[in-house]
Amino acid sequence: MSMFRRTFLAAGALCAAALTGATAQAEEKPSVLGIGVFSFTSGATAAYGLPGRNAAELMVEQINAAGGINGVPLQPTFVDEAQGTEGVITEFRKLSADKTNEIMVAALSSGNCMALAPIVDELKIPTVGWNCDTHQLFAKGAHPYYFRPNGNTVPEFLSFALYLLSVKPDVKRIAIINPDYAFGHDAANIFIAAIKRMKPDVEIVAELYPKLGSATFQTEISRLTAARPDVVFSNLWGGDLENFVRQATPRGLFSRSQVIFALGESSLQNVTIPEGVIVGVLGDGWWKSPDATSNPEAKAFVEAYRAKYGAYPVFPAMKMANSFLYVKHAYEAAMKTNGGKWPSRDEVAAAMRGSVVKTLTGTTTTREDNDGIVDQIVGMTTTSPDLPFPVLGRMARYDGKALMPPMNSDPIGWISSLPDGFAATQPQPGSYQ
Repeated sequence: MSMFRRTFLAAGALCAAALTGATAQAEEKPSVLGIGVFSFTSGATAAYGLPGRNAAELMVEQINAAGGINGVPLQPTFVDEAQGTEGVITEFRKLSADKTNEIMVAALSSGNCMALAPIVDELKIPTVGWNCDTHQLFAKGAHPYYFRPNGNTVPEFLSFALYLLSVKPDVKRIAIINPDYAFGHDAANIFIAAIKRMKPDVEIVAELYPKLGSATFQTEISRLTAARPDVVFSNLWGGDLENFVRQATPRGLFSRSQVIFALGESSLQNVTIPEGVIVGVLGDGWWKSPDATSNPEAKAFVEAYRAKYGAYPVFPAMKMANSFLYVKHAYEAAMKTNGGKWPSRDEVAAAMRGSVVKTLTGTTTTREDNDGIVDQIVGMTTTSPDLPFPVLGRMARYDGKALMPPMNSDPIGWISSLPDGFAATQPQPGSYQ
């Protein structure tokens, strides 16, 4: 029986109970559960953000069709992050002031998440950072109402260093091309620290940080060509990643260097990424992973997404879908604790702390600092007999807990102190099939 059918039956039973004597409890429920959903839905970054927005829309439809949460339908308000951080903050405050909106799913951008963190503290509204990855979010203090169920930049980019050294142990020269903001610089620092710890003789021959939303990368491609790297590491994303691929392919970059696109899976359906490129999903959200394909709920979501949007759900879509399951779990857990009453914002936040939630693609565990622990899937592009675009092959699934630094520790210092032989204890490419 599917999750949505089970939810519907449970909701029906509760409604029947309300009609026969639990009238006061029913009256305490809101008519709708308002949720603010923030993502990029216009501009070059929409290539990454729009799948997340679409997944939120689909999850709302499916949850509501199954009876909502304890009989209460979800009512989303979508906010485009492309308007800039100042506009995002204004919209967040506006939505939070409306008591209909009890929870926020925000945001995609690490920069926006960092800007929203003190606002979340002030307004005390439970907020789920569905995508923001920067480890800096919780590095300088607690945010009791902010939750990130999808991991952070440390395990994400440490996993790429481990994978690279498994498939190319003789690497000597590495170049970096990342977007010029916190997410890009964090990724470079973490990846370099991990490589240097496990292979100290590696030379970083170039570090390039083009502006987010750049139309051309010809200058950067020329510099990469001149640097002669064995490996090019990049966490470009959205339209930037796709423009870079289109411009770098005819200039032979992929034939000269092993390329790593940390967010590459999100663009596999939009641009021709050559075979043999190392790509990942920043977490475990690969719709075609063994865990996802063996999960009936995930298969149903993929089929519904494909039918509704004419594409398969890339990892931002899976992250968003998993975030809605996280929200749903929190409300149900809070009501289980308080005797079935509709929960307050504080009770929902309390239910998120320390939670362990089964998702479409694995499990997310929330630490005491509200940071999430999820596994990391990395693979290499290969052709598929069933699909007209590349898929992930030679996959490895890394235990998220093993790659997560302890709370209140310096991430770079923790990476630098990893024990000798740490890489040898980790999964090998091709072990996750």
